Amino acid sequence: MTALALPFKEIAGIALPATLLAVALGAVAWQVLPPIFRPAAGFPAPETVTLPPGEIAYRAEGQFFFGTTPIDAPKLAARIEAPLTIMKYQVSAADYAACVSDGACRPAAPATLGVGDVPATGVNFQDAEDYAGWLSARTGAVWTLPTDRQWAYAAGSRYADDALGLVDDPTNPALRWLADYREEANRLRAADPMPRPLGSFGENENGIADLAGNVWEWTDTCHRRVHVDAAGAVLSEQPACTVRVLEGKHRASVSYFIRDARSGGCSVGVPPDNLGFRLVRQPPWHERLLARFGL
Repeated sequence: MTALALPFKEIAGIALPATLLAVALGAVAWQVLPPIFRPAAGFPAPETVTLPPGEIAYRAEGQFFFGTTPIDAPKLAARIEAPLTIMKYQVSAADYAACVSDGACRPAAPATLGVGDVPATGVNFQDAEDYAGWLSARTGAVWTLPTDRQWAYAAGSRYADDALGLVDDPTNPALRWLADYREEANRLRAADPMPRPLGSFGENENGIADLAGNVWEWTDTCHRRVHVDAAGAVLSEQPACTVRVLEGKHRASVSYFIRDARSGGCSVGVPPDNLGFRLVRQPPWHERLLARFGL
């Protein structure tokens, strides 16, 4: 017996029982976990679309000010570094009801009931977070709300640029007030509160359905107020994460607990007709590793 063999056998003798013990404890823990916290065998994953990494130009989120004068947010160039896997359709009322049935979600409170396989509406930010946690547990994948930037990237040509395009005059704020009034009046005339069956608004060039329809979608992005100088450099920024960004026909910022923005809670602009959501699947570590090396 060599000098190296004995330590190896001793280590192996200790490691093997420890490994078996860990496996046994894991099996016991798996059995005692409530079913809601375990992936369900054969649980159907949502239909998704995966977009490759790429560039995006979009309007920054938030209320921007030069001094006390509101101005258009800057247009940003950014890159989505990893593939983005996003639900093809918004979460349906039936799928959300399954989460309610499992006791993981609160019942939705839609203001207007649609007919058929319609999106879940009457849900707030926390409801969407609860559903994401439930779906993650059921499928064994990690699901989250998209960021505002991810949503804009997925929306492609259906992303709405909400800038007014004015040359702001701090001495004449009425110009922006009048432009805002005209824009809000047009949105009010276009109100369309009845939820329609999934797919009713068609697909965009990425194959994603119902973007910018009449159901706005919660994102994980916090609202903010930003002050800039004459060159556009940020002087101060105040995030407000009790208000979250929604995307749809236009961008909106709504208090996280609101389920019907028409009843109050919309901090910016005309309130959305309906509040719903879709989720993105976070890539597991091996997918991130392959993407990093372009494989």
